[in-house]
Amino acid sequence: MKNTPYLNFVRSFEAAARHLSFTAAAEELNYTQSAISNHVRSLEEFIGRPLFIRYPRSLALTTLGEAYLPSIRHALSEIDKSTEAIITTLHEKKVVVSCPASLAQNWLAQIVPQFNAVHPDITVAIHGNLWAVDDTNVADIKITSARREDAPQDAQLLWREKLAVVCAPDYQVAGRPLSEVAQMRDAQLIHLLGRTAYWQAFAEMFGLSNWNLASGAQTNSLDVALELAANGQGCAILPKSLLGNYLRRGLLIEPFEFELESPWSCYITQIKPETSKPAQILHGFLAEHAAR
Repeated sequence: MKNTPYLNFVRSFEAAARHLSFTAAAEELNYTQSAISNHVRSLEEFIGRPLFIRYPRSLALTTLGEAYLPSIRHALSEIDKSTEAIITTLHEKKVVVSCPASLAQNWLAQIVPQFNAVHPDITVAIHGNLWAVDDTNVADIKITSARREDAPQDAQLLWREKLAVVCAPDYQVAGRPLSEVAQMRDAQLIHLLGRTAYWQAFAEMFGLSNWNLASGAQTNSLDVALELAANGQGCAILPKSLLGNYLRRGLLIEPFEFELESPWSCYITQIKPETSKPAQILHGFLAEHAAR
């Protein structure tokens, strides 16, 4: 490990060299005169050469002190600039939101522009994730999808998720456009891994017993499931809240409608006890928008 002098020794030297006075340096740095003198003497001992010529009532820099001072001033200036930049960043109006990538892309990305129209001075940073991650040191707000019994502690319910079956507009089953639940027995299914309960709940709702739920494409990504369905690879059953873009653009359709609640719901949590005012504003905006 490199041996370097204490920073307060260096600061004391720079202030004393600027004022050519230990007393004035002490007043500036809020030290005693003797503390400044000790700091400078310790720095001189570290270097092995004197930095000041000490007269009875004044100071003067030695040749070494004059050579040392410019680089020290530059280094201290850079330290001060870096510190100020960090403090400014910590106090800027920025809110970090962590949520599943599918929710970030298909819901939150449409809400943030509405929020920015009302609060243009607040920056929203979105951290989309595929799997459950511990980002409590990064995010101000966390949005999660969870079963009711696994809801995060201190979380607020955003909405109870509803499910919908979707397919491409020209998707057909046995040569006929899909329009009835009865056709589902012969349809290609797209399975979202980790959410097999979706198709099981659908089968139970419509009494589709002895239905082979193991066949069809599989993916661990909701966005991939949407793309597979949009490209005519079968039917997917997915949360309604994440279908808006695909339905509006005509990439997917709901061949028939039904009311089926998902086992998973959407929750929002302020995960930092010292939540900033901008984070509180965004939290309220998201909760209000979800309620509408």
